[in-house]
Amino acid sequence: MTIKAPTLNVGGLGADPLEGRIKEKQEKWRYKIAVLSGKGGVGKSTVAVNLAAALARKGYFVGILDADIHGPNVAKMLGVEKADVLAERLEDGRFEMIPPMSDFMGQTTPIKVMSMGFLVPEDQPIIWRGALVTKAIKQLLGDVKWGELDFMIIDFPPGTGDEILTVTQTLQLDAAVVVTTPQEVALLDTGKAVNMMKQMNVPYVAVVENMSYLICPHCGNEIDIFGKGGGKRLAEKEGVDFLGGIPIDLKAREASDNGIPIVLYEDTPAAKAFMEIIDNLTAKLGGNEEEEKGE
Repeated sequence: MTIKAPTLNVGGLGADPLEGRIKEKQEKWRYKIAVLSGKGGVGKSTVAVNLAAALARKGYFVGILDADIHGPNVAKMLGVEKADVLAERLEDGRFEMIPPMSDFMGQTTPIKVMSMGFLVPEDQPIIWRGALVTKAIKQLLGDVKWGELDFMIIDFPPGTGDEILTVTQTLQLDAAVVVTTPQEVALLDTGKAVNMMKQMNVPYVAVVENMSYLICPHCGNEIDIFGKGGGKRLAEKEGVDFLGGIPIDLKAREASDNGIPIVLYEDTPAAKAFMEIIDNLTAKLGGNEEEEKGE
């Protein structure tokens, strides 16, 4: 039986059964990748959405969880913010939510999407303390019918708060992509996020620099609005990989507002940058897999 999913009942969740369900589900996800940032305003969700869409363009089966409970934007950026979330009754009497999917009229494999934005009115704030937020994120992982995935992308809230700590302890992450912009203020906080992931023993941590430069629409020259090369310098300092930089693309804002990831505009500089980053990331993850087989 299928019904429309209710609002999350986070107050009544039991930690052990839920964490057990998460453990079972993640065994069906080949790679679990967190996307995070030390501070807000660096385009973290834009990067997460476009990484997911770039992977789906290549034919991978992808799920994306918007774990930013207080500021969920992923559904809007993927054009499914108006979708209903249905729930299916299981044999044990529980209900499991069915994530909406977006395939951009066949341009990608279907991307499974789950966000708190589906479950509350658009203008209603989530006024919860950290413990409730953490439980909600766990339920969006453990009580959703994700199925088998090549990649699960988790768009974390900005910072290094307890939600990130708890979920990182619950999920066996394969990689963390830390998003920054070139300016020094962003880099200070990015270093903290990188070191948090290293301390949490995430096997692969890398940096992506968003808003690296603006291509002048008149002369075609690169304009370093926020500085130059900061993300790469930080990655070298922290001993992690630098996956690449993404230019400011005037089409990106329009694309996000219309629910279309910029990677689907194949000829744009931003789309090419995202596809190169995905090539670098999948090559590295595949290399890690081969190293593990050889041990």
